[in-house]
Amino acid sequence: MSPSGRPRPLSFMFLLGMGMASERINCPSRCSCQYLEVNCTGQQLQEFPAAIPLDTRQLILAANNILYLPAVELSFLADLVYLDCRKNLLGDDLDFTFIGVAKLVYLDLSFNNLTQVTFGTFSHLLSLVVLKISDNPNLVTIEKDAFANNTWMRHLDVSRTGLTFLDASTVRDLPNLRFLGLSDNLWHCNCSFLDFLTWMTESNVHFPDVDNITCYTPEGLRALKVPAVEAQLHFSCLTQLHKQDYIFLCLIGFCIFSAGTAAAWLAGGCAVTYKVHASKGEEGEEEEEDTVA
Repeated sequence: MSPSGRPRPLSFMFLLGMGMASERINCPSRCSCQYLEVNCTGQQLQEFPAAIPLDTRQLILAANNILYLPAVELSFLADLVYLDCRKNLLGDDLDFTFIGVAKLVYLDLSFNNLTQVTFGTFSHLLSLVVLKISDNPNLVTIEKDAFANNTWMRHLDVSRTGLTFLDASTVRDLPNLRFLGLSDNLWHCNCSFLDFLTWMTESNVHFPDVDNITCYTPEGLRALKVPAVEAQLHFSCLTQLHKQDYIFLCLIGFCIFSAGTAAAWLAGGCAVTYKVHASKGEEGEEEEEDTVA
């Protein structure tokens, strides 16, 4: 029935039914679909679902057993802006996986088995604003230029991973960064980490759960909060000499001493030679004078 109370034309009812059937057919098995959204949460999926509508904007694959994200299938979803893959089994190499979803704004890869992030992992996501890669206990490496192309990023979470070091330039060169999760990592608070700690102090970025951003090594700094460690590292790294420094200074001193000794010997030899030649010249002149006389 139409709003006016009159029966709808059969053609309209047929088209409506076909549209609803088409929507059900295009929705992947065991997933629910709404307008521009596909939700496959907690369906024990082993693989990336097939037959995802090409106009999908939001794809939720959370809490499954997916091991691999196929770059080709993802590239068909060129309008995708939101991808939630948390709590899966993704790991190893994700380089160039997201090459075809350049419009992606939100990406959640937390609670997976990621091991590294390289320049090729997210370099094609030029519009990325939120990236969550927390709770990846095997994530031990984020390369220095890993986020060089993600200049719109505002939210980055690397909490509860296996990271021990993060180069300051990796996050310092993100002009829009406002939120950075760093808690419960295995930070190695040595002199190489001092530049990052200084950046933390001077930046306007918000660090949630800051009480759990602590040093794991060395033993003498374990469990100390990262902001408090900065002063100690400044003192130990910038004012005290280490074994390597003493060795270097000894080598420099030895080289200077050797060069000075060699120069003194050379100067002494030149002086003696000159004096011998001068003496011989004087003796020759005296002999000539005696002969003339």
